[in-house]
Amino acid sequence: MPARPIRVGIGVLAVAVPATVLLFATQSAAPAVESIGVAASVKLSAPAQKSTSTALPGPKVWRAAADHADRHQRATRSASPYEFGTVAYNKWFARAYMQQKYGWGADQFSALEQLWQRESGWSQHAHNSSSGAHGIPQALPGSKMGSHGADWATNPETQIKWGLSYIDAVYGSPAGALASSHSRGWY
Repeated sequence: MPARPIRVGIGVLAVAVPATVLLFATQSAAPAVESIGVAASVKLSAPAQKSTSTALPGPKVWRAAADHADRHQRATRSASPYEFGTVAYNKWFARAYMQQKYGWGADQFSALEQLWQRESGWSQHAHNSSSGAHGIPQALPGSKMGSHGADWATNPETQIKWGLSYIDAVYGSPAGALASSHSRGWY
């Protein structure tokens, strides 16, 4: 895999090379990069000052980059490939939200998927008339989900957020909730 220059800021060039090593160089090093056969994106209009600094960006730069990434990777309706309120959307939102909020991965989503399929078929309109349980997580009573939004009765996002916080607080993970559901018939 040939090296590929990437412009990362004024006067800074990062070169990605095999084994995922990044080299940082000032503009004064750009001609050297070009001389090894890599078409660098930096063109000098005037000779640059020689720099011997090898300092990486400070913590503020890394934090700003992480915050930017967080803002753009959050689960949002506009980012979803599915129509709001469909089973596919509800699963998509739950997967994205649980990973973002709790750090749970695919194994925990698999447990959650089984649990809520059994409880509600992933429908925000599911209601058990004999017990009064409502929504995707089958909260009993459904009004408990009001702690996460006034739209708890119809909004799948509110129901999913409440359901995941309940699972985290009571069982520690979706796998724990699923195990309890298998042994008792409910969670």
